[in-house]
Amino acid sequence: MGNDTAIDADTPGPIGYSVAAEAHCALQALVSACMSELPRELGQYIDKVIFFSSSPTGDKPCFPCPLREQEAGCALKALEGCLAGAITDLRYGRQERTIDVDLAKVTCFLMSAYITTLDGMGKAHPKIKYRLPDTDLNQAQSNLYRRLSANLYETCHAGQYYHIHGSLEASTTLRMLGLPPFLTGSHDYRQCIAMIENVVNRLSIEDLEHKNHKYRQAGVPALTKDQFRRTAHGQALAGIAPFTVHSLDAPSRPVPFPDCDPQHSASGPVQCLAGIRVLELCRIIAGPTIGRSLAAHGASVLKVTSAKLPDVPFFQLDVNTGKHATSLHLKDPRDRATFEDLLTTADVVIDGYRPGVLASLGYSPESLAAKAQERGRGIVYVAEDCFGGSGIPGALWSHRPGWQQIADCATGVAWEQGWFMGLEEPVVPPFPISDYATGILGTIAALAALHRRAVSGGSWIARTSLAQYDLYLLHALGPYPLEIQEHLWDTHDHNFFELRHSDSVDEVSARALRSMKRLYPELFREGMLHKAFSPGFGGEVAWPKEPLRVTGVTIGHVRPTRPNGYDVPSWDGWERDESLLAGQTLTSLL
Repeated sequence: MGNDTAIDADTPGPIGYSVAAEAHCALQALVSACMSELPRELGQYIDKVIFFSSSPTGDKPCFPCPLREQEAGCALKALEGCLAGAITDLRYGRQERTIDVDLAKVTCFLMSAYITTLDGMGKAHPKIKYRLPDTDLNQAQSNLYRRLSANLYETCHAGQYYHIHGSLEASTTLRMLGLPPFLTGSHDYRQCIAMIENVVNRLSIEDLEHKNHKYRQAGVPALTKDQFRRTAHGQALAGIAPFTVHSLDAPSRPVPFPDCDPQHSASGPVQCLAGIRVLELCRIIAGPTIGRSLAAHGASVLKVTSAKLPDVPFFQLDVNTGKHATSLHLKDPRDRATFEDLLTTADVVIDGYRPGVLASLGYSPESLAAKAQERGRGIVYVAEDCFGGSGIPGALWSHRPGWQQIADCATGVAWEQGWFMGLEEPVVPPFPISDYATGILGTIAALAALHRRAVSGGSWIARTSLAQYDLYLLHALGPYPLEIQEHLWDTHDHNFFELRHSDSVDEVSARALRSMKRLYPELFREGMLHKAFSPGFGGEVAWPKEPLRVTGVTIGHVRPTRPNGYDVPSWDGWERDESLLAGQTLTSLL
């Protein structure tokens, strides 16, 4: 299959610019930045990558954003495919392989939460919340006012902005500001913004930093990319790759990949991680995307959450695809015993919490590596967080909590978005793009670490963060040329460019989505989505198809999504629907 870079006359696109061509450049920049973290065998695959599109739209910049998000996402998926090829060689024998990355499907993947539906209802549908189990335990998402406790506001100094973040517990942030945690009566969107911004307007960045530290809240000043690079944390991150893989110094024999997956018939499709067991301890999007992608490579991914911890209900519809999901409270002795029994045969642990949280429960990377050494089979620990830099001298923000908008504001992405929109103020970008891209980075890191365990033995810790992805995007790739930014400005809906700093990520994303549906309807046609009935959610779920194909191996999910806590905490008896894999195998041309 060759590159499809033709420009469709019915779909606007900048003449002379190719996402496919620029994705090759982005891949070279990524490989160069991560060379020390990658297996040497990978080199043979980099030149075998083909960027193509199932839709003419795929080769055009689509997002109303100034940064090369599509190109970055394509490069990341390509590197994931190269590692899948290397692992398949180890497991099933060497053959000539190509890695095909569908540009249009990568674009869909990067906004997956906004195009996934349940019985046709998307994230913004007014009735969707009645179809989802309520895991918003603290009612942080219950109304506009409380949702806007996670938003960007101007401080008392003109031109200086701060993103407060009530995250999954809005009351603490609102009380921190001297505001009531709940409002009586009805208040519209602009009224709620004004109520909160009027308080933030009386505070400096220093005041807000002090309050966030005191109340242990996520919050950050909105910095330009140059301001962030001048911070001690920015300087510390400048010296590390977008992801890292290090030994945990617990030697053990190499662990070959399983001969077969006991859950999977010998005549079924080949998946490179079949039989690999993954315990995922994550919430929201970036961390669970790692598990979702490992499941697409055939791993048995068991998502572990606690019924006592809140989570955003809708996101589970998307990121729980392909997994089992169980509930264990790790402060309960019986649940800990169950968890530790699962650990005895786990190959990978994904930690998406603030650095140190799982260690405080007794599950640090070092303690898990010691247990793995006792059993004689190393383990891979994948840590994904907001700021990165754990253990790096000078990385002073590594312990801070955060989410995508926090990273995008801290690193300079939000200022780039605002300038692109003609403003002298930051604006959070549409869609959880940094979340999904960081999830791909975590997947790459996990695959690289599994390859090292198979070849060299031992236990490995793989790390990445939202901030590390943002720095790759900002500094290794940089913004689009001015003529491309002007093209995006001219073609996207005018009301998108009327947004301001205090507009929420949902408002920004909703306007971007409407504009993209008008401009690029091919991205939203049925052929871009899988559909399957989900017993857990009691309806038909549609979600984006995987954008990656590798010769001789199948990539895709064999089970539909389910809510958190839906399954028993066991590795046994997992269902498979291999019809979902139809058309996902790329056959060798030799």
